[in-house]
Order: sequence, then C-alpha cells, then structure tokens
Amino acid sequence: MSSDRTRNVVKEIIREIGQECATQGQTVSEILVAFMVKAVALDPRNDFKVDQILTKEGVQNIIQLCVTRLLDTTNPSLSTIKMQVNFDMNYANRAEFLNEQHHVLEARLAPVVRDITDSCPHLQEEMENVYQKIVSYVLLASGLGSPTDIGVVREVTAALQSVFPQREIMTFTSLGKKNKEQQLKTFAMLVTGIRLYNKACGKGGSSIDDLPAILNEAIPSATRTIDEGLNNCHLRAHQYTALLESMQEDQHRHTQLSSFKLKEALFNVRQYEAFLCILLPLFIALSNLWTGFQDEMLLLKFLTSMTNNLQQFSEIQSQLFSEELLTSLLEGLTVKSDEERLRETIGTRVNVSDFKNQEWLFPETIEHFDQLLIQYHGFCAYAIGVKGLTLPGNPAIGILKHKEKCYVFSSKEAAYIFAQDPDRFIQLNVEKAKEYAELIQLLELHHQFEYLVPYAQARTPDECLMKPTVKCDSSSQTDTHILPPTIVTSYEWNEWEMRRKAIKLANLRRKLTHAMQTDLSNMRRQNCTQVYLPKDVSTQTKRDNSSNVPRPQIFLEGLRGQSSPTTHTVKVNLTRAVDET
Repeated sequence: MSSDRTRNVVKEIIREIGQECATQGQTVSEILVAFMVKAVALDPRNDFKVDQILTKEGVQNIIQLCVTRLLDTTNPSLSTIKMQVNFDMNYANRAEFLNEQHHVLEARLAPVVRDITDSCPHLQEEMENVYQKIVSYVLLASGLGSPTDIGVVREVTAALQSVFPQREIMTFTSLGKKNKEQQLKTFAMLVTGIRLYNKACGKGGSSIDDLPAILNEAIPSATRTIDEGLNNCHLRAHQYTALLESMQEDQHRHTQLSSFKLKEALFNVRQYEAFLCILLPLFIALSNLWTGFQDEMLLLKFLTSMTNNLQQFSEIQSQLFSEELLTSLLEGLTVKSDEERLRETIGTRVNVSDFKNQEWLFPETIEHFDQLLIQYHGFCAYAIGVKGLTLPGNPAIGILKHKEKCYVFSSKEAAYIFAQDPDRFIQLNVEKAKEYAELIQLLELHHQFEYLVPYAQARTPDECLMKPTVKCDSSSQTDTHILPPTIVTSYEWNEWEMRRKAIKLANLRRKLTHAMQTDLSNMRRQNCTQVYLPKDVSTQTKRDNSSNVPRPQIFLEGLRGQSSPTTHTVKVNLTRAVDET
C-alpha cells in the first residue's frame, strides 16, 4: 500500500473516532485520538498483531475501543494521557516562550516600522506625521502605558525630543532601511530608560506598573500553589503505593481492592508530580531576576495557566478516592514516603565482585553524577514490570549500566534479580507500558514505541494497513548578506576613470622633466636585434589515385541490308562486368 493511501486510512480512522465522540457530547483533539489509537493497538489485552494486516473488521474494532476509552471520563488513565497531550502541546521552555512573544510583538509593530522606513517626507506636515509615527512606535515597543492616554503620549514625546529633536527628521529619512530600523530600536530603549529614570525620581512615569512589587506578590503565591500540589501528589502517591503493596501480600485485600483503579490513579499523580517538578524551578528562577520584568510577567502568567490546566487532569483520581475512602482503606497499613524508602536502603549496596559481565556505577565514583541519564524517570527498573509499582530507585545501591543505559533499584534484592537477566525485565516493563499507555511518557519510553507498523503489505481492497509516515518536509534558509553592508563609495571599477584620477592627483601640468648626459654617452647607444634563419619545409596535402571501369560495348543488328519493308533490330550488350575488370 502506498504511503498516501496509508495516511488517508489513518486520517479516516481518526476522523470517525472524533465524530463518534462528538456525537456522544465529548470533544477530543486529533492528537489525543492518534495517541489513543496507538495505545489501543499496543495493548496486548486487545489482541492486535502489529505485524499483520488490519481488516475492515479490525479497524472498526479499534474505533469502538478508542471511543469507549475516550468516553470513560472517570478513568484516571484517560486523565493522565490528556495531561500528557496538554503538556506537550502547550509547554515551552523560557527561551522559546519569550522568543515567541518577541516575534509576536515585532509582527504587530511591523506595519508601523514599514510606514516609517518607507516614508520620504518633503513638506513640514509630512515630517510632523512621520515624527508622530516614531512616537507611536516607541510607545508600543516599550509597552509602558496606553497609546490612548494623552499624558503618556506627551511624556513619550518629551523624552524622545530630548534625544531626537524633530528638526533632525530629514537626517533620519536620508538613512538606509536597515539603519532606520536600528535607530528606531535605539530610540525605544533610550526613551524607556529615560521614563524609568523619571519614575524613580518621582518626575513622571505614573502609568508604568511597579513590576518588582507585582512580582514580589505574585511569585510567592504561584510557588505556594506549586508546593501544595507537590505535597498532595507525594501523599497520594505514597498512599496508593501502600495499598498496591498490601494487595500483593494479602489475597483478601487484593479481592477487596481489585475493583479500584489504583494503578491508574498512582500513575496519574506520578505524572502530575513530574510535570510540577519541571515547572517549579522556573518559578524559583523568576524570584531571582530583577531585569526584564515584562518578560517575567508574561512567563509567570503562562506558567500559572499551565499549572491550572494540569490540575484539572488530576481531579479524577481525587474524586475516585476521597479522603474518607482512603482513610478507611489505609486502616492498619503503614504509608511510607519516598524519603523513608530511601532511608531504609542507606548503607546497602551491591557487591561488584558477584557480577562478572555487568558494569556497576556509584554516585561517589562518577563525575557529574547529576547529569547521568537514568532510565524510567528514576523509578526502580525491577518493580515496574514485576509489581506494577513506581517505586523510587536509590542510586547508592548501585547503578547498573546495561547496553549503554543506566538503571536504578529500590532494594539490593531487586538489583540482583534484575542483573541476572536485564533484557527480560526490560521487556516486561515494555509490556507493562503497552497495558498502561500512560507509562510510555511517564517512564520516557518513546524510543520503544515509535511505530505502529505491520510489515506485510495489503493484497486485497478489503484489507487496510496502518503504517507510519517516515518522511517529513523540512526547509532551511540562509541570509543573503550575513554581515552588514559596507559600501566603499570611493571604489572604481573603470580603468580609464582610475587613470584619470591618477593624472589628476599627479597634476602633470605643473611638473617639469629634467635630463642630463655625460660626454662618454653622447650620441652613443647599443642596439641588438634577432632574426629567425630560413629553413626548407615541405608538406603534402593530397594523394594520387585512379580507378578503371569497363568501357560500354553495345551493338544493334539489322539496321540496314534487309529486304523486308519492316526493320527488325537486335540489341546486344557486350559490356564486361565490373568485377571482371
């Protein structure tokens, strides 16, 4: 099947799922539907073989399973996947977010800049119009005040006139386009600095927000919300882990709790905790910055919005397990925090001599340990696939380096069992991620699930195929002139023009030529000449050749001497053939 047909089949499946969900009153994005299709196909409980062709019945089965899972709004697993999709679609690091905001501002100012740089005023009224546009640009670029406030416009005009009087507008318009744009940016920075200085001196700037005061109030509030969310995540994760461990030890509790979606709830809070840990350092960095306050306000608003968006996806597991229900379920159990589990394993480590073909690393023996990439987001590599738990790994026990990847464990026993056959337990973790699709991103297993590719090709029109797109369109652009233009006005390419300038510089009309001669050199000079001696040369341009053809000999008999009135002639050709000559 061609790649175009494959893409059309996948798009048709996604479109049908989206329409079915919309009919049921649930609006879902295409990205969420695409991820759910992959999760359903990978789940071994659904018995889909990725190396076989999907028939029409198989496609309809996938559509029905996806719709069922997407409409199950009470399932924490769906909330976790929605949280991951929302985070991937909306999150951007500090540099990317601020660069995007700067590009948006430049795009808004582009028409004003174009009007200023393309104008060529000649009349006084036109010059005043251009100057007012420069004032508008400076005000919009700084963002300090509203352009509709007359007081703000007057303040900006006064500050601009102190560095760029209106009488210099002709000098400004005579510059090149690039120089004009650079001058406009310089004017904006100078006027902004003057207005901030006037505000500090109490001589103006009433419309400028007190950004340090706003940040000092907003940042603690935002970090407090993050801390509360993290503490709640930690508590929930510890409680869910304790319940799951009790289910494995007590068959009665396993029967009692099997109807609850504890694993899905645990994975949900762990994912929420991971995302909050990504956002928290950014809030801390904000409090240490006292420059670029406008950028920090935009970033703070963006991060707060991201936090609120993530919180809504964590409410499902809170509704399933209320505080009263958790208290009753946890009666008689000991809830261990991640820190307590790490303290229990302090002083225990693997004995390297027990392993001949395995490489073990320890924090004190590794340079830049904090930069070491630990697999499975730092969770125990043994407990995930065997117990289905996300237990924190302790690097002090020992870090197993297997096939250039590092794994940590929650206990010494788990490390020894995993090291006996690492590939088997890694595959168990992959199978567990197929069963719980939210683990793919939580455990950072994207490289394990890159494709949903049947290797066989469809042979009949009734069979369809899901195949990934392995091609992408990309483009790059290089600036024509990377360095600023440096035009040498004195450069001349015409040789005669250069000679004319040289003669002009020499000024030969006012110069005299002097010569002198001695007695010995009077009327004497040495001459020499050289000739080429004649020589006989002959050449030949053609050759003689001849050919001989047979001479024609044709005779006619009966032309005369006959008695009858009618003449009868006989033609006889006695010419010899060419090959006989």
